[in-house]
Amino acid sequence: MLYLNANNIKEIGFNWEQLTSVIKDAVVQLHANDYSQPIKPYLRFGDPKNRIIAMPAYIGGENPWAGIKWIASFPDNIYKDKLRANSVTILNEHDSGIPRCIINTATISAIRTAAVSGLVVKEFINSRNSDRKLIVGINGFGPIGQMHLRMITAILGADIDKVLIHDLNPVDVNYIDDEIAAQTFIVSSWEECYQDADIFITCTVSDTPYINLSPKEGSLQLNVSLRDYTVEMKDFMDIIIVDNWEEVCRQNTDIENMHKEKGLLEEHTYSIAEIVNKGILDKREATDVVMFNPMGMAIFDIAVGGYYYREALHKNMGFALPD
Repeated sequence: MLYLNANNIKEIGFNWEQLTSVIKDAVVQLHANDYSQPIKPYLRFGDPKNRIIAMPAYIGGENPWAGIKWIASFPDNIYKDKLRANSVTILNEHDSGIPRCIINTATISAIRTAAVSGLVVKEFINSRNSDRKLIVGINGFGPIGQMHLRMITAILGADIDKVLIHDLNPVDVNYIDDEIAAQTFIVSSWEECYQDADIFITCTVSDTPYINLSPKEGSLQLNVSLRDYTVEMKDFMDIIIVDNWEEVCRQNTDIENMHKEKGLLEEHTYSIAEIVNKGILDKREATDVVMFNPMGMAIFDIAVGGYYYREALHKNMGFALPD
């Protein structure tokens, strides 16, 4: 069995073209129903905002894997000089069940999250057919926000006009790569990085919705942290995308609250599989506001884990564990 840690993942690196392709391949298998993914249970004890989540899945296709991610999220860890999220991913051979790899790092979760966002960004940009440079807003600049900046820089490149970043805590500019530094500005409020953003990304640990202003016409709202938009914002969203309705319409997410208070139903939304496989965005107006709400699908974690396992074997990285 191969053991990979955070340093191994960083050594392999972040090839966002390949990573978004891995996610797209998984979405194709999702659409083809070549997957298995039980609803993930939440283990809670002590402080109710803390949780440990089990995420088992099988994903088919050319690189099939089964496995599970076991991820803990303790938001107050950031005030104790500890990581908010910690996780272990186990990969099993799909045809034997034999465990082949353990990946011990929450970096996999951050990569998966940003890669899924990256695929939606690509679908959004390709549907707009515009050569106008884009303003990107990122609210929250912890590990998820930092990973999204890396992804956005790699995918949009010269198409970026500027990136606006806000965080309640001081922003560590050391996490802003040199290639985008000149176009990146730290702003003093979420409103400043939201109102003019063509692509706005929530990467907070907020448990109380606060976004209550109409978004920019034709913008993409990447609601990564899921608990940032007030229920009234439903009325401004022309297209609402979810990764999986059953997963995201629970646990006090914006989608669940819009469902309970504003009557949002599954049939009012599109799945990521429909967006990618049916070209839904190509058929809509360029002025439509698109909102993506990803609860996080285990199939994507397993697919990304499989990618890093293959890369580690190819590059002779990691640590062999005895049976």
